[in-house]
Amino acid sequence: MSEATTTDLYEVTMALSYLREGMTRPATFSCFVRELPRERGFLVAGGIESALNYLAAFHIGNEDVEAFAETLRRPVEDLAPLLDMRFTGEVRAVPEGRVVLAGEPLLEVTAPLPQAQLVETYLLNQLSHQTAVASKCVRCVIAAEGHPVVDFSLRRTHGTEAGYQAARLSSMAGFAGTSNVAAAYAEHLPAVGTMAHSYIEAFENEEQAFAAFARAHPGPLTLLVDTYDTESGIAAAARVLRELDRAEGSAIRLDSGDLGALAAHARGMLDSANLPQVRIIASGGLDEYAVHDLVRAGAPIDDYAVGTRVGVSADAPYLDSAYKLVAYDGRPVMKLSSAKVTAPGRKQVHRAAGCADVIALAEEPPLPGSVPLLVTLMREGERSTPPDRLEDARRRLAADVADLPDGARAVRSPSPVRAGVSEPLTSLTVDVRRRIERAVLAPFGPGPPPPPTISP
Repeated sequence: MSEATTTDLYEVTMALSYLREGMTRPATFSCFVRELPRERGFLVAGGIESALNYLAAFHIGNEDVEAFAETLRRPVEDLAPLLDMRFTGEVRAVPEGRVVLAGEPLLEVTAPLPQAQLVETYLLNQLSHQTAVASKCVRCVIAAEGHPVVDFSLRRTHGTEAGYQAARLSSMAGFAGTSNVAAAYAEHLPAVGTMAHSYIEAFENEEQAFAAFARAHPGPLTLLVDTYDTESGIAAAARVLRELDRAEGSAIRLDSGDLGALAAHARGMLDSANLPQVRIIASGGLDEYAVHDLVRAGAPIDDYAVGTRVGVSADAPYLDSAYKLVAYDGRPVMKLSSAKVTAPGRKQVHRAAGCADVIALAEEPPLPGSVPLLVTLMREGERSTPPDRLEDARRRLAADVADLPDGARAVRSPSPVRAGVSEPLTSLTVDVRRRIERAVLAPFGPGPPPPPTISP
């Protein structure tokens, strides 16, 4: 089976119905986040590359049709209309690493309706997860105020693929390295890591463990000092580094307790041992809030290792994201459900200085002093641009974050930036709403329509 089967069942049933009805004209779906999570002043577009890779490879083969048929408990012949379907559409998207706001399309797909429908679940999965994690990572970089941050999240992310994505996205956000060997190798990232408490426990004492580690690994060392008693661990590390003349570039790591107080004590001990060049790394349940507090308190910590809470975006583990039909066969459409109203038509986002964005219709000319965010990345089912480079996404993100208002960048109680809406999009929304109300709601009179009759 291919990844085409990684979808919700109702995508398959809808696609089959569209094919039966001959509804294969171009449809545009827009993927966006309705509202930002609490404690977020902005989001960072992530997952675009994963989405493009999936769409470029999308193909429903015999095994996929058989899987769909078995799942639906229907004859394979009933699913035959899906066989050999490929994605042949266009994709316009915000390049990875750009700051995005609530309501702004991350990506728009225009393709024959059955195709555009079938890819919904996979695209939402990739964009939602990776945008959430990328946004969490960049907040850690902001909180660190120039101190290096590294990724230790792999062991507790929601699957190894998610761990790989977290490592890549953290590098895009400005992290200095990752403990994830596979991601470091594939994405050409600095690999970082030290030792576990189990390593220390395997030896008679810490000094033996540190000396053995030094014999096995030339160059700078990072020694974990709080397996038993932090003060004795720091003293043992200092003796080994000094005796072996390995202090240059080396560090100690604090992984538990009051990290601010322990770091201050450790700094004093290292300086007294004539080891001012030995750095202090902090880890253990850190996220942007903890890093922010430590930095603002002046803790003498040089590097921060963040893991679980960042890799799973613990305080905002999901986004209020949606993938909604906005046009079919040239006809703008919208949803009127309470609290889930969507805007019709293909769109563009015009960005001016300070991330002052205006959501507009795709055909509207750029506003003076603004640049369009969405760019065409696929045509006729094939990439129209080379795969994005991680370093380019990193530069885009750094520039966008620097351009944000201070309130949006705040780690605690941020002030979200809100996008405006153009007059033509506002007018179209009013017109489409009126058309729907005349066609759908008018037959029921002034009150709400009656509840549907459900047949047994």
